[in-house]
Amino acid sequence: MVRKRAIASRFRGSDPLDESPDHVLVGVVSIPENAESPWWLIGKRVIMALAVVCLGVLVVYVDRAGYEGGGGPNGEMTLIDCFYYATVSLSTTGYGDITPVTQEARLVNTLVVTPLRLLFLVLLVGTTLSVLTEQSRQAFKIQRWRSLVRNHTVVVGYGTKGRSAVAAMLADEIAPDDIVVVDTDAQALKSAAARGLVTVQGSATRSDVLKLAGVTRASAVVVATNSDDTAVLVTLTARELAPNAKIVATVRESDNKHLLKQSGADSVVVSAETAGRLLGLATITPTVVGMMEDLLTPDEGFSIAERRVEESEVGGSPRHLAELVLGVVRKGQLIKVNEPQADALQSGDRLLYIRMVSG
Repeated sequence: MVRKRAIASRFRGSDPLDESPDHVLVGVVSIPENAESPWWLIGKRVIMALAVVCLGVLVVYVDRAGYEGGGGPNGEMTLIDCFYYATVSLSTTGYGDITPVTQEARLVNTLVVTPLRLLFLVLLVGTTLSVLTEQSRQAFKIQRWRSLVRNHTVVVGYGTKGRSAVAAMLADEIAPDDIVVVDTDAQALKSAAARGLVTVQGSATRSDVLKLAGVTRASAVVVATNSDDTAVLVTLTARELAPNAKIVATVRESDNKHLLKQSGADSVVVSAETAGRLLGLATITPTVVGMMEDLLTPDEGFSIAERRVEESEVGGSPRHLAELVLGVVRKGQLIKVNEPQADALQSGDRLLYIRMVSG
């Protein structure tokens, strides 16, 4: 099964995504980007505007013999005349009844009036330009992301369980751009985008929404919805679109666990029973609950980790290793450390062990 999935992942990049045009997906798919200071954005626009003016001056100066009415000898165009002509032309000021006629007046118009006019235009049109530029940039980023995304993790639902799942993955050094969050709640998606995650707004029960999230190319799908019936439907849809992806789902009631298994989930976590057991243990042995919480907190104390067996460890017992080993994963199956099959490690095995996490 593991080898089959590994082979399938090589061809996952050719699986088609949704056929919707990229510009239509702006507002549905959100690609995170680094925030920039508004003053820096305005400064860049001013610099670009001045660069355009300088280019206009260069064009006029190179062809200055074709102009007349300048302030030089015999009406020739001087460099100041070129600056003046370029600025009044590019700023759409035009020519009025009152025009500067001396070199000094034209110099003042070029160095003082025109920069103020440019600044005014930047501030006046800045919002509209920003919106248009943002939409174009977002459409381009969506197009680029759709062409490159593969072997990522799709998280359906960004409630309490979904946020905790994402936090665990980020703590395990999974890159934020390798996680795609799907939810119908715009506020939840905004929170996910603030963490640098790609987001898709829509119901994951629909195949077109899951295709937008790239589920056909995903290596794993986490189903963390708030209702069990939705989790079953999402799992069915995801398994149909991604037959080789690993699907992990959560349900509130244990009676629905077999439904998720039949729908194609590889692992199912029963949230209500797990919380109930912890509550029961807290009344008897609260220190055990504290240790469990420590193990489940990825960024401090102890944590459960997995690693490949080294060549020097093949043939030995996991009980003799420096780490506290809990089990051995062999060909996709978990073998507990106290079972006889785990006594001799094999090449290709993976160890589940407890590691110390530096705070």
